[in-house]
Amino acid sequence: MWLITAISSAVLFGLAGWWMKVSQMRGGSSKTLLLGLYASGTLGFGVHAALEGTFDRLSDPQIWVAGIIIGAGSAWGNALFMKALHFGPASLTSPLTNMNIILVIAMATWWYKEPLSASEAIGISLLLLAVIFIAHKRKEPLTITEKRWFLLVATAIVMFALRNGGLKVTEELGLPSAPILFIAYALSLFWFLVPAKTASSRSAEQTGLWLGIVAGLFSYGGLQLYAIVLATGQANLAAPIFATNSLVVAAGAIFFYKEKLTLVQWTAFAFTILGLIIIRL
Repeated sequence: MWLITAISSAVLFGLAGWWMKVSQMRGGSSKTLLLGLYASGTLGFGVHAALEGTFDRLSDPQIWVAGIIIGAGSAWGNALFMKALHFGPASLTSPLTNMNIILVIAMATWWYKEPLSASEAIGISLLLLAVIFIAHKRKEPLTITEKRWFLLVATAIVMFALRNGGLKVTEELGLPSAPILFIAYALSLFWFLVPAKTASSRSAEQTGLWLGIVAGLFSYGGLQLYAIVLATGQANLAAPIFATNSLVVAAGAIFFYKEKLTLVQWTAFAFTILGLIIIRL
């Protein structure tokens, strides 16, 4: 049951990424996309917190500190990732930023002393290789000429680690995830309310906004399940499974946009399945 929940968290969060890709393919504004995503995500976590009776925990200063840190990791991580794409290839930028998962695994294994068998370590390695391989593009140049790219990617790794690893820390502290993520998404929403310097057409803004709202609902579902997985199992296993959410976007691109995957990308799918099987054994 735990493994199914962990996989479901990756699938739902991956569907959030898929609707972001759909917006990109339809010429949607990335600014209004993120605005819609954090708006519906904030609503989702708010309703969830109210239904489970933890909304009153917003009076707890610890909840706010955690929410601010995780929110900064989410908002700034996404902003830095998108900025890095302007200076370097996606086939390098995407897998490197996903390597924040290594920091989460290290924290769970060495700081929180979570057990890790040899077979689980092999499974994790296969999942990490899948995350790296899925972004491979045959014709994309891999030369980096802009030094800012290195700083942007390194900072994005740290920011995403604050989001993904922060939920493990708050779980160990006995803090409920829903109000924390409500604050995190609400603060991210305010961050993206700042007017953009470059104007987009009305059509692009509407496309980005509506698809962002849909993406936000899946983002809420994926992160909430991820928090549940962290509460009921090991973070050093949950984190790499969650990181495979990028394969959902790749699968959608194959079926709906008829994109051709390289042999390396097909290998990523095989490694994912094999890695999950080994972890389950």
